[in-house]
Amino acid sequence: MKKSKAAAPPKPAALTEKELAARNDAALARVGAMDDPGKIRNLIANADRMGVGNVRDAAFRRLATVLAEGEPGSVEHDFWQTIHAFEELLKDERGKTVRLSRTRQKIARVGERKTLADFAEATKETQGFELLMARHMPELTGEAIILRHPDDFDAATRDAATARLEGAGVDVATLGA
Repeated sequence: MKKSKAAAPPKPAALTEKELAARNDAALARVGAMDDPGKIRNLIANADRMGVGNVRDAAFRRLATVLAEGEPGSVEHDFWQTIHAFEELLKDERGKTVRLSRTRQKIARVGERKTLADFAEATKETQGFELLMARHMPELTGEAIILRHPDDFDAATRDAATARLEGAGVDVATLGA
């Protein structure tokens, strides 16, 4: 006896451009209120799969914010946001979880501010700086944090941060204070 194949369910009609835009706008509107890292990662994966870069980028930035320790708006919070963003980028790139152990050890030893100052004053760009710049996220670099919190750093550190960002083609005035 022959088994009959069940008819395949009909494919849903493709969304119109207007419907796609409305769906993407709704996703963008939800991102700011999300606080569950798992759900944010899921949104990032879906946006990646569907080729919706602006939703992916917004969700990525939100994930870094949600994971960051410290009081929002503080140097510490901004720095941990950068650390988590870089670790997530490395995870995407390498396909496995990566922790910045040496950086974390240095933070424990000398603190966030001194670590940031050392990044800015180093003769060579850090891997984090290069990767964040390649992903068009200059606001997440350590150098941008220094410029957002000028009272926490000396003039030489601020100058080094400015020079590094401007050397990479960033208009530092757009980074916000």
